[in-house]
Amino acid sequence: MTQNFISISEAIKKAKGHVAVRGWIYRERGSNKMKFLVLRDSSDLIQCVLARDKFEKQWEDIDKLQIEASVELEGEIKEDKRAPTGFEIAVDKINVVGLSDSFPINKDLNEELLGDRRHLWIRSRKMNAILKIRSTVIGALHEYFRSKGFYEFQSPIIIPGGAEEGPTMFEVKYFDKKMYLCQTWQLYAEAAMYSLEKIYCVAPSFRAEKSKTSRHLTEYWHTEMEVAWANLNGLMNYAEEMIKYVLKKVLEKNKTELEILERDVKKLEPSLKKKFPRVTYDEALKFLKEKKKMNVPWGKDLRTIEEEKFMESHETPVFVTHYPKETMAFYKPKDPKNPKVARCFDCLAPEGNGELIGGSERDTDIEELKKSLKAKGEKLEDYSYYFDIHSYGAIPHGGFGLGTERLIKWVCGLDNVKDAIGFPRTMTRMSP
Repeated sequence: MTQNFISISEAIKKAKGHVAVRGWIYRERGSNKMKFLVLRDSSDLIQCVLARDKFEKQWEDIDKLQIEASVELEGEIKEDKRAPTGFEIAVDKINVVGLSDSFPINKDLNEELLGDRRHLWIRSRKMNAILKIRSTVIGALHEYFRSKGFYEFQSPIIIPGGAEEGPTMFEVKYFDKKMYLCQTWQLYAEAAMYSLEKIYCVAPSFRAEKSKTSRHLTEYWHTEMEVAWANLNGLMNYAEEMIKYVLKKVLEKNKTELEILERDVKKLEPSLKKKFPRVTYDEALKFLKEKKKMNVPWGKDLRTIEEEKFMESHETPVFVTHYPKETMAFYKPKDPKNPKVARCFDCLAPEGNGELIGGSERDTDIEELKKSLKAKGEKLEDYSYYFDIHSYGAIPHGGFGLGTERLIKWVCGLDNVKDAIGFPRTMTRMSP
């Protein structure tokens, strides 16, 4: 066979003439005289027709082909509106590359069985579309930060202590010592910020949260930034710009994938056009009480149900600021105007997607940091380097962290964050 293969999408663009394509059988049907193979590759699908009178010597093997067998095909492509993607190849040559017998994925499998067979389910059109959008999202995040003069910076994955809550840390044996998988790059990023000023990273983070919700993974991709001389409003400006940049790129590049997912893009468009509202925690509690009849005691963090009820009235993300200091991580500073609250924000997404981003200014008062760490039961010696970086020319600065899969979940209109990544890790899912 010729080696001048092109992708299925390229063949469809060519629209007529002789083409050579290769891929996997997505669907198959036929009779004793004709075989119809819907072929897939990473780019698209196309129907391929094989007439028995052209393949008498190969017909026995062709007739046995099953879903996911890999083949190379040559033939004439033409438009056919009855075909799945509007084009069809009349095949004159076929080479069977890899056989498939009883592919164990079908429409009757439940979520758990699909999870067990994720290594095969990843071939589905749905997962193919999601992963393409994921690639666009992550590429756009890199593009956005670099366009704003940020440097990419990497930090250790194995760390001596945490930045969030101790119980949510994964312990690992590090030779004869006890270490942990990182929950965030932030503490090291703050050190690097004093050198580079504007930095970002897209990398894995780990949270040992015993949660089975549709929004939690134990291993997820964390998009984080840290910037010198920042205040709360400046951080939210970056976050809003970043989200809009990503949405714009996905809507430009992934129209086909969004159609495959049956995503209503009209629900995303307001977030491109409108400014994201900014409200305080106090204002959010007042709204919930007056409009949703939900009486949330002051000092309690907003749970999923309260975030969802609050966001029912919004078609774009919303920034909620100034949460109670006692419920926040140790590095979030008190607001000088009201020491009971911290200078921080959460960015909540519409359509029941909850928190996308958490961010704050950073506390550089070493005594306040020690007091907060002691209150949370942390060992101060694990943070000696962190105190050190703020002892030499401390400046106002801040940053935020985005749960990348949560953003992908919202953009794609998915029910569960597990579908926003190739191989999810959760409290109950460790393989494949």
